[in-house]
Amino acid sequence: MIDETGEKGAISCEKLLIDNPSNFQFHAAYVAYAELYDKVIEPEAKKELNQNIEALRKNQIDYPTYYRNIDQYRAGTSSGQYHSQSFVKTQRKRQWRRATQKRERIQRHKK
Repeated sequence: MIDETGEKGAISCEKLLIDNPSNFQFHAAYVAYAELYDKVIEPEAKKELNQNIEALRKNQIDYPTYYRNIDQYRAGTSSGQYHSQSFVKTQRKRQWRRATQKRERIQRHKK
């Protein structure tokens, strides 16, 4: 087995503890990283997540690039919560009142 923390300074497969709560953007990125790191099983994916958060910390990549890079792991591990959009049905106030009055009328005469 090859040691990941060799002389070249490669990033290991351990979870990095480099959170910075005073920097909101980085803190949010770290929370996303930590959540994904716990969900991902493959060591290669963990290594890539470590590389992405480390590059973000060193300002080698920007935040949109970081989120684009980790998005593939979000899609693979999440239950659709990040990519699904809920459908909201809207109606006018008059339509809502008519529908409500109709339901009440039907309920009243069912008895």
